[in-house]
Amino acid sequence: MSTGSHREDELRRLLDRRHTAVPPGLADRAATRGLRLLRRRRALHGAGWLLLIAAVAAFTVWAAVVQPWSVPPSTVAPPFEGL
Repeated sequence: MSTGSHREDELRRLLDRRHTAVPPGLADRAATRGLRLLRRRRALHGAGWLLLIAAVAAFTVWAAVVQPWSVPPSTVAPPFEGL
């Protein structure tokens, strides 16, 4: 017997068995849970985008105030000539 016919025989035996009963309201509970998970996922995505926008805004304000690209003033005084 080849493996293909063995698998077919096993599949036929599985299909010939009596199927278990599905609890009533299972589809409604699954749909409700799916909608709840979808709402949670959308809320987390929205919060993530809001956090990213807030971080970019905070960095922009910090960079505008501190101006890290400008050259800091020299701390070495020029030689004193005079008097």
